[in-house]
Amino acid sequence: MNRILGLDIGKKRIGIAMSDAIGIIAQPVETIPREPESEAIAKIKNICKNNNVEIIVAGLPKHMNNTIGEQAQDCIAFADNFKDEYKIIFEDERLTSKQAEYILAQTGRKYTKDKKLVDLKSACIILQQYLDRK
Repeated sequence: MNRILGLDIGKKRIGIAMSDAIGIIAQPVETIPREPESEAIAKIKNICKNNNVEIIVAGLPKHMNNTIGEQAQDCIAFADNFKDEYKIIFEDERLTSKQAEYILAQTGRKYTKDKKLVDLKSACIILQQYLDRK
């Protein structure tokens, strides 16, 4: 089976997660810098190619009233870089960062000093939400 990639797209960093071989569990991959954007896109495409990814699940940070703001538009624009090669699915990511911080705090991880951990955990949560629904 082909794998599914999960992305938590931020202004500074992108958290990346991937499904296991049978599409049940989201696993952390890495967090990469968003800039330079061309390098971030190339790195993600390389990860997809090396892991037979067909679907990218990108977090969509909607407002609490379900509207799409500037950050969500930025995520859509970034995800558009992959639409010719991969199926793109947007997953509502409201409160995933708070959920990720809570989980990290429960495990004793010092996420306040390393925001990459939050981005990585958020990518896992976004992808797991999609996998659970699927």
